[in-house]
Amino acid sequence: MRVTEPGVTIPADLLPSDGRFGCGPSRVRPEAVDALAKAASTYLGTSHRQPGVKSVVASLRRGLADLFTLPDGWEAVLGNGGTTVFWDAATFGLVDRRSQHLSFGEFSSKFAAAAAAAPFLDAPEVIESPVGTHPEPVARAGVDLYALTHNETSTGVAMGLHRPEGADQGAIVAVDATSAAGGLRWSPAEVDAYYFAPQKCLASDGGLWLACLSPAAVERVERLAAGDRWVPASLDLGIALENSRLDQTYNTPALATLFLADWQVRWLNEQGGLAWAASRCDESAAVIYSWAEKSSYATPYVADPADRSSVVATIDLEGIDATTVSRVLRANGVVDTESYRKLGRNQLRVALFPAIDPAEVEALTRCVDHVVEQLA
Repeated sequence: MRVTEPGVTIPADLLPSDGRFGCGPSRVRPEAVDALAKAASTYLGTSHRQPGVKSVVASLRRGLADLFTLPDGWEAVLGNGGTTVFWDAATFGLVDRRSQHLSFGEFSSKFAAAAAAAPFLDAPEVIESPVGTHPEPVARAGVDLYALTHNETSTGVAMGLHRPEGADQGAIVAVDATSAAGGLRWSPAEVDAYYFAPQKCLASDGGLWLACLSPAAVERVERLAAGDRWVPASLDLGIALENSRLDQTYNTPALATLFLADWQVRWLNEQGGLAWAASRCDESAAVIYSWAEKSSYATPYVADPADRSSVVATIDLEGIDATTVSRVLRANGVVDTESYRKLGRNQLRVALFPAIDPAEVEALTRCVDHVVEQLA
Protein backbone atom coordinates (compact mmCIF):
# COMPACT_ATOMS: atom_id res chain seq x y z
CA MET A 1 0.00 0.00 0.00
CA ARG A 2 1.25 3.45 -0.94
CA VAL A 3 0.44 6.77 0.68
CA THR A 4 -0.62 9.34 -1.93
CA GLU A 5 -0.33 13.10 -1.98
CA PRO A 6 -3.99 13.77 -1.02
CA GLY A 7 -3.67 11.17 1.73
CA VAL A 8 -5.80 8.50 0.06
CA THR A 9 -4.54 4.96 -0.26
CA ILE A 10 -6.12 2.31 -2.46
CA PRO A 11 -5.86 -1.17 -0.92
CA ALA A 12 -3.86 -3.61 -3.03
CA ASP A 13 -6.76 -6.03 -3.35
CA LEU A 14 -8.81 -3.36 -5.17
CA LEU A 15 -6.16 -2.43 -7.71
CA PRO A 16 -6.19 -3.80 -11.27
CA SER A 17 -3.29 -6.04 -12.23
CA ASP A 18 -2.30 -3.43 -14.83
CA GLY A 19 -3.16 0.19 -14.12
CA ARG A 20 -2.86 1.63 -17.64
CA PHE A 21 -6.16 2.96 -19.02
CA GLY A 22 -4.91 5.64 -21.41
CA CYS A 23 -6.66 6.39 -24.70
CA GLY A 24 -3.39 6.71 -26.59
CA PRO A 25 -0.66 5.80 -26.30
CA SER A 26 -2.50 2.78 -25.03
CA ARG A 27 -1.55 -0.23 -22.99
CA VAL A 28 0.98 -2.46 -24.75
CA ARG A 29 0.66 -6.11 -23.80
CA PRO A 30 3.68 -7.36 -21.81
CA GLU A 31 3.82 -10.46 -24.00
CA ALA A 32 4.41 -8.27 -27.05
CA VAL A 33 7.22 -6.38 -25.31
CA ASP A 34 8.82 -9.68 -24.31
CA ALA A 35 8.58 -10.91 -27.90
CA LEU A 36 10.20 -7.72 -29.16
CA ALA A 37 13.03 -8.09 -26.65
CA LYS A 38 13.65 -11.67 -27.82
CA ALA A 39 13.72 -10.57 -31.46
CA ALA A 40 15.75 -7.43 -30.83
CA SER A 41 19.19 -8.76 -31.77
CA THR A 42 18.08 -9.79 -35.26
CA TYR A 43 15.28 -7.25 -35.86
CA LEU A 44 15.96 -3.88 -34.25
CA GLY A 45 18.69 -1.93 -35.97
CA THR A 46 18.28 -3.75 -39.29
CA SER A 47 17.34 -2.45 -42.74
CA HIS A 48 13.65 -1.87 -43.36
CA ARG A 49 14.17 -2.89 -46.99
CA GLN A 50 15.45 -6.37 -46.17
CA PRO A 51 13.48 -9.57 -45.42
CA GLY A 52 13.67 -9.31 -41.61
CA VAL A 53 11.55 -6.15 -41.46
CA LYS A 54 9.64 -6.64 -44.71
CA SER A 55 8.32 -9.95 -43.40
CA VAL A 56 6.80 -8.13 -40.41
CA VAL A 57 5.18 -5.56 -42.70
CA ALA A 58 3.83 -8.36 -44.88
CA SER A 59 2.46 -10.14 -41.80
CA LEU A 60 0.82 -6.93 -40.59
CA ARG A 61 -0.80 -6.28 -43.96
CA ARG A 62 -2.11 -9.87 -44.17
CA GLY A 63 -3.26 -9.72 -40.58
CA LEU A 64 -5.30 -6.57 -41.17
CA ALA A 65 -6.94 -8.16 -44.21
CA ASP A 66 -7.92 -11.13 -42.03
CA LEU A 67 -8.98 -9.02 -39.05
CA PHE A 68 -11.33 -6.87 -41.13
CA THR A 69 -12.32 -9.62 -43.60
CA LEU A 70 -11.31 -7.41 -46.49
CA PRO A 71 -12.78 -8.45 -49.88
CA ASP A 72 -10.63 -9.22 -52.90
CA GLY A 73 -9.08 -6.09 -54.38
CA TRP A 74 -8.67 -4.26 -51.07
CA GLU A 75 -5.15 -3.27 -50.07
CA ALA A 76 -3.54 -2.48 -46.73
CA VAL A 77 -1.28 0.55 -47.11
CA LEU A 78 1.00 2.17 -44.54
CA GLY A 79 3.23 5.17 -44.09
CA ASN A 80 5.02 7.22 -41.45
CA GLY A 81 3.52 10.03 -39.41
CA GLY A 82 0.27 8.89 -37.85
CA THR A 83 -3.30 9.93 -38.56
CA THR A 84 -2.48 13.64 -38.57
CA VAL A 85 -0.16 13.07 -41.52
CA PHE A 86 -2.74 10.87 -43.22
CA TRP A 87 -5.26 13.75 -43.15
CA ASP A 88 -2.78 15.83 -45.12
CA ALA A 89 -2.01 12.93 -47.44
CA ALA A 90 -5.72 12.33 -48.03
CA THR A 91 -6.22 16.01 -48.77
CA PHE A 92 -3.66 15.66 -51.55
CA GLY A 93 -4.42 12.13 -52.66
CA LEU A 94 -8.01 11.08 -51.88
CA VAL A 95 -10.18 14.18 -52.28
CA ASP A 96 -10.83 14.88 -55.95
CA ARG A 97 -12.56 18.26 -55.76
CA ARG A 98 -14.93 18.48 -52.77
CA SER A 99 -15.40 16.60 -49.52
CA GLN A 100 -18.02 16.46 -46.80
CA HIS A 101 -16.92 16.14 -43.19
CA LEU A 102 -18.79 15.19 -40.04
CA SER A 103 -17.41 17.24 -37.14
CA PHE A 104 -18.38 16.28 -33.57
CA GLY A 105 -15.24 16.59 -31.50
CA GLU A 106 -11.59 17.56 -31.47
CA PHE A 107 -10.29 14.96 -33.90
CA SER A 108 -13.18 14.73 -36.35
CA SER A 109 -12.72 18.43 -37.10
CA LYS A 110 -9.07 18.15 -38.18
CA PHE A 111 -9.50 16.54 -41.61
CA ALA A 112 -12.10 19.20 -42.40
CA ALA A 113 -9.63 21.93 -41.47
CA ALA A 114 -6.96 20.40 -43.72
CA ALA A 115 -9.36 20.21 -46.69
CA ALA A 116 -10.57 23.77 -46.11
CA ALA A 117 -7.00 25.07 -46.20
CA ALA A 118 -6.11 23.34 -49.49
CA PRO A 119 -6.06 25.96 -52.31
CA PHE A 120 -6.56 23.30 -55.00
CA LEU A 121 -9.86 21.97 -53.56
CA ASP A 122 -13.35 23.42 -53.46
CA ALA A 123 -14.55 24.46 -50.00
CA PRO A 124 -15.66 21.37 -48.09
CA GLU A 125 -19.07 20.95 -46.52
CA VAL A 126 -18.84 20.51 -42.75
CA ILE A 127 -21.79 19.06 -40.83
CA GLU A 128 -21.45 19.63 -37.10
CA SER A 129 -23.30 18.43 -34.05
CA PRO A 130 -22.82 19.22 -30.35
CA VAL A 131 -20.10 17.32 -28.53
CA GLY A 132 -21.52 14.16 -27.02
CA THR A 133 -23.53 13.44 -30.19
CA HIS A 134 -22.73 12.78 -33.84
CA PRO A 135 -24.26 14.00 -37.11
CA GLU A 136 -25.08 11.86 -40.14
CA PRO A 137 -23.69 12.17 -43.67
CA VAL A 138 -26.00 13.70 -46.27
CA ALA A 139 -25.69 12.98 -49.99
CA ARG A 140 -24.77 16.14 -51.91
CA ALA A 141 -24.21 16.61 -55.61
CA GLY A 142 -20.56 17.31 -56.29
CA VAL A 143 -19.20 15.71 -53.14
CA ASP A 144 -16.68 13.03 -54.09
CA LEU A 145 -15.46 12.06 -50.61
CA TYR A 146 -17.47 11.63 -47.42
CA ALA A 147 -15.26 11.85 -44.32
CA LEU A 148 -16.61 10.02 -41.28
CA THR A 149 -15.15 9.26 -37.87
CA HIS A 150 -15.87 5.84 -36.41
CA ASN A 151 -15.02 6.83 -32.85
CA GLU A 152 -14.43 10.35 -31.56
CA THR A 153 -11.62 9.80 -29.07
CA SER A 154 -12.10 13.12 -27.29
CA THR A 155 -15.75 12.57 -26.35
CA GLY A 156 -16.37 8.82 -26.37
CA VAL A 157 -18.97 8.96 -29.16
CA ALA A 158 -19.09 6.13 -31.69
CA MET A 159 -21.15 6.05 -34.88
CA GLY A 160 -22.25 3.37 -37.31
CA LEU A 161 -20.73 3.52 -40.77
CA HIS A 162 -22.87 3.65 -43.90
CA ARG A 163 -22.74 5.17 -47.36
CA PRO A 164 -25.01 8.19 -47.82
CA GLU A 165 -27.94 7.10 -49.92
CA GLY A 166 -28.04 8.98 -53.22
CA ALA A 167 -24.36 9.98 -53.28
CA ASP A 168 -22.83 10.70 -56.68
CA GLN A 169 -21.55 7.70 -58.58
CA GLY A 170 -17.86 7.26 -57.82
CA ALA A 171 -18.00 9.07 -54.47
CA ILE A 172 -15.97 7.32 -51.79
CA VAL A 173 -16.30 7.06 -48.01
CA ALA A 174 -13.18 7.63 -45.89
CA VAL A 175 -13.29 6.80 -42.19
CA ASP A 176 -10.97 7.94 -39.42
CA ALA A 177 -10.78 4.78 -37.31
CA THR A 178 -7.82 5.72 -35.13
CA SER A 179 -9.38 4.67 -31.82
CA ALA A 180 -11.85 2.21 -33.37
CA ALA A 181 -9.80 -0.09 -35.60
CA GLY A 182 -9.65 -3.49 -33.96
CA GLY A 183 -12.31 -2.73 -31.35
CA LEU A 184 -15.48 -1.70 -33.22
CA ARG A 185 -17.35 -3.61 -35.91
CA TRP A 186 -17.65 -2.28 -39.46
CA SER A 187 -18.48 -3.51 -42.94
CA PRO A 188 -16.17 -2.95 -45.93
CA ALA A 189 -19.32 -2.71 -48.05
CA GLU A 190 -19.99 0.71 -46.48
CA VAL A 191 -16.45 2.12 -46.62
CA ASP A 192 -13.65 2.76 -49.11
CA ALA A 193 -10.81 3.99 -46.92
CA TYR A 194 -10.55 2.86 -43.30
CA TYR A 195 -7.48 4.53 -41.82
CA PHE A 196 -5.96 4.59 -38.37
CA ALA A 197 -2.85 4.70 -36.22
CA PRO A 198 -1.70 1.73 -34.13
CA GLN A 199 -1.35 3.26 -30.66
CA LYS A 200 -4.88 2.45 -29.49
CA CYS A 201 -6.71 -0.85 -30.16
CA LEU A 202 -3.60 -2.19 -31.89
CA ALA A 203 -1.59 -1.74 -28.66
CA SER A 204 1.51 -0.31 -30.31
CA ASP A 205 3.25 3.08 -30.47
CA GLY A 206 2.40 6.08 -32.63
CA GLY A 207 4.14 7.54 -35.67
CA LEU A 208 2.60 5.21 -38.25
CA TRP A 209 -0.57 5.38 -40.30
CA LEU A 210 -2.36 2.39 -41.78
CA ALA A 211 -5.18 2.43 -44.30
CA CYS A 212 -7.35 -0.30 -45.76
CA LEU A 213 -8.35 0.83 -49.25
CA SER A 214 -11.11 -0.51 -51.49
CA PRO A 215 -10.56 -0.86 -55.25
CA ALA A 216 -12.40 2.44 -55.71
CA ALA A 217 -10.07 4.17 -53.25
CA VAL A 218 -7.02 2.59 -54.89
CA GLU A 219 -8.21 3.85 -58.27
CA ARG A 220 -8.68 7.35 -56.81
CA VAL A 221 -5.18 7.30 -55.31
CA GLU A 222 -3.55 6.12 -58.53
CA ARG A 223 -5.47 8.58 -60.71
CA LEU A 224 -4.65 11.61 -58.57
CA ALA A 225 -1.03 10.49 -58.19
CA ALA A 226 -0.71 10.35 -61.98
CA GLY A 227 -2.24 13.82 -62.44
CA ASP A 228 -0.70 17.27 -62.32
CA ARG A 229 -1.44 18.03 -58.65
CA TRP A 230 1.84 18.71 -56.83
CA VAL A 231 2.28 16.49 -53.79
CA PRO A 232 5.24 16.29 -51.40
CA ALA A 233 6.75 12.83 -51.72
CA SER A 234 6.26 12.06 -48.02
CA LEU A 235 2.51 12.76 -48.40
CA ASP A 236 2.05 11.05 -51.77
CA LEU A 237 -0.41 8.17 -51.34
CA GLY A 238 0.66 6.83 -54.72
CA ILE A 239 4.21 6.43 -53.43
CA ALA A 240 2.87 4.90 -50.19
CA LEU A 241 0.81 2.43 -52.20
CA GLU A 242 3.78 1.42 -54.36
CA ASN A 243 6.00 0.88 -51.34
CA SER A 244 3.33 -1.00 -49.38
CA ARG A 245 3.03 -3.46 -52.25
CA LEU A 246 6.73 -4.13 -51.63
CA ASP A 247 6.06 -4.56 -47.87
CA GLN A 248 7.98 -1.43 -46.94
CA THR A 249 7.52 2.28 -46.28
CA TYR A 250 8.86 5.16 -48.36
CA ASN A 251 11.18 6.28 -45.57
CA THR A 252 12.50 4.53 -42.48
CA PRO A 253 9.77 3.48 -40.04
CA ALA A 254 9.93 2.82 -36.31
CA LEU A 255 10.65 -0.90 -36.28
CA ALA A 256 9.32 -1.43 -32.75
CA THR A 257 5.99 0.13 -33.74
CA LEU A 258 5.66 -2.23 -36.70
CA PHE A 259 6.53 -5.25 -34.58
CA LEU A 260 4.11 -4.43 -31.77
CA ALA A 261 1.26 -3.67 -34.17
CA ASP A 262 1.82 -6.96 -35.99
CA TRP A 263 1.99 -8.85 -32.70
CA GLN A 264 -1.32 -7.37 -31.54
CA VAL A 265 -3.08 -8.04 -34.84
CA ARG A 266 -1.89 -11.64 -34.82
CA TRP A 267 -3.06 -12.02 -31.22
CA LEU A 268 -6.49 -10.59 -32.06
CA ASN A 269 -6.86 -12.95 -34.99
CA GLU A 270 -5.81 -15.93 -32.86
CA GLN A 271 -8.47 -15.04 -30.30
CA GLY A 272 -11.25 -14.91 -32.89
CA GLY A 273 -10.70 -11.76 -34.92
CA LEU A 274 -12.77 -8.61 -34.88
CA ALA A 275 -15.87 -10.37 -33.56
CA TRP A 276 -13.94 -11.47 -30.47
CA ALA A 277 -12.22 -8.12 -29.98
CA ALA A 278 -15.43 -6.11 -30.34
CA SER A 279 -17.26 -8.42 -27.94
CA ARG A 280 -14.48 -8.00 -25.38
CA CYS A 281 -14.75 -4.21 -25.69
CA ASP A 282 -18.54 -4.47 -25.41
CA GLU A 283 -18.10 -6.37 -22.15
CA SER A 284 -15.81 -3.68 -20.74
CA ALA A 285 -18.26 -0.99 -21.86
CA ALA A 286 -21.15 -2.76 -20.14
CA VAL A 287 -19.13 -2.85 -16.93
CA ILE A 288 -18.27 0.84 -16.80
CA TYR A 289 -21.55 2.26 -18.12
CA SER A 290 -23.72 0.12 -15.85
CA TRP A 291 -21.53 1.14 -12.90
CA ALA A 292 -21.92 4.82 -13.78
CA GLU A 293 -25.70 4.51 -14.21
CA LYS A 294 -26.02 2.96 -10.76
CA SER A 295 -23.65 5.43 -9.13
CA SER A 296 -24.81 8.38 -7.04
CA TYR A 297 -22.02 10.60 -8.37
CA ALA A 298 -21.14 9.29 -11.85
CA THR A 299 -23.06 9.52 -15.14
CA PRO A 300 -22.19 8.45 -18.68
CA TYR A 301 -21.37 11.64 -20.57
CA VAL A 302 -22.89 10.45 -23.85
CA ALA A 303 -26.62 10.63 -23.28
CA ASP A 304 -27.80 8.24 -26.00
CA PRO A 305 -26.72 4.67 -25.15
CA ALA A 306 -26.60 3.87 -28.88
CA ASP A 307 -23.84 6.47 -29.34
CA ARG A 308 -21.70 5.38 -26.38
CA SER A 309 -18.35 4.06 -27.45
CA SER A 310 -17.22 0.56 -26.55
CA VAL A 311 -13.55 1.57 -26.80
CA VAL A 312 -13.44 4.98 -25.06
CA ALA A 313 -15.73 5.70 -22.10
CA THR A 314 -16.33 9.23 -20.81
CA ILE A 315 -17.91 9.47 -17.36
CA ASP A 316 -19.04 12.75 -15.80
CA LEU A 317 -18.62 13.17 -12.04
CA GLU A 318 -20.82 15.30 -9.79
CA GLY A 319 -19.94 16.59 -6.34
CA ILE A 320 -16.33 15.49 -6.57
CA ASP A 321 -13.41 16.92 -8.53
CA ALA A 322 -12.48 14.52 -11.32
CA THR A 323 -8.94 15.92 -11.58
CA THR A 324 -8.33 15.07 -7.94
CA VAL A 325 -9.74 11.58 -8.43
CA SER A 326 -7.42 11.02 -11.39
CA ARG A 327 -4.47 12.37 -9.44
CA VAL A 328 -5.12 9.96 -6.57
CA LEU A 329 -5.53 7.08 -8.98
CA ARG A 330 -2.25 7.99 -10.67
CA ALA A 331 -0.43 8.12 -7.35
CA ASN A 332 -1.65 4.57 -6.75
CA GLY A 333 -0.46 3.34 -10.15
CA VAL A 334 -3.77 3.63 -12.02
CA VAL A 335 -2.91 6.09 -14.76
CA ASP A 336 -4.31 8.14 -17.65
CA THR A 337 -7.94 8.44 -16.58
CA GLU A 338 -7.96 12.23 -17.06
CA SER A 339 -10.58 13.81 -19.34
CA TYR A 340 -9.62 15.20 -22.73
CA ARG A 341 -8.04 18.56 -22.01
CA LYS A 342 -10.00 20.67 -24.52
CA LEU A 343 -13.38 19.23 -23.61
CA GLY A 344 -13.22 20.99 -20.25
CA ARG A 345 -15.58 18.71 -18.37
CA ASN A 346 -15.44 17.27 -14.86
CA GLN A 347 -15.05 13.72 -16.06
CA LEU A 348 -12.96 10.62 -16.37
CA ARG A 349 -11.97 9.18 -19.75
CA VAL A 350 -11.12 5.49 -19.81
CA ALA A 351 -9.81 3.28 -22.61
CA LEU A 352 -11.64 -0.02 -23.15
CA PHE A 353 -9.33 -1.36 -25.86
CA PRO A 354 -8.99 -5.12 -26.47
CA ALA A 355 -5.67 -5.34 -24.59
CA ILE A 356 -7.57 -4.40 -21.41
CA ASP A 357 -9.35 -7.24 -19.63
CA PRO A 358 -12.95 -6.37 -18.64
CA ALA A 359 -12.10 -7.57 -15.12
CA GLU A 360 -9.57 -4.76 -14.87
CA VAL A 361 -12.22 -2.22 -15.87
CA GLU A 362 -14.35 -3.56 -13.05
CA ALA A 363 -11.38 -3.19 -10.70
CA LEU A 364 -11.01 0.41 -11.85
CA THR A 365 -14.62 1.18 -10.90
CA ARG A 366 -13.99 -0.22 -7.42
CA CYS A 367 -10.91 1.97 -7.12
CA VAL A 368 -12.86 5.06 -8.13
CA ASP A 369 -15.57 4.26 -5.59
CA HIS A 370 -12.94 3.88 -2.89
CA VAL A 371 -11.20 7.14 -3.79
CA VAL A 372 -14.46 9.10 -3.87
CA GLU A 373 -15.55 7.65 -0.53
CA GLN A 374 -12.24 8.62 1.06
CA LEU A 375 -12.22 12.11 -0.44
CA ALA A 376 -15.78 12.71 0.69
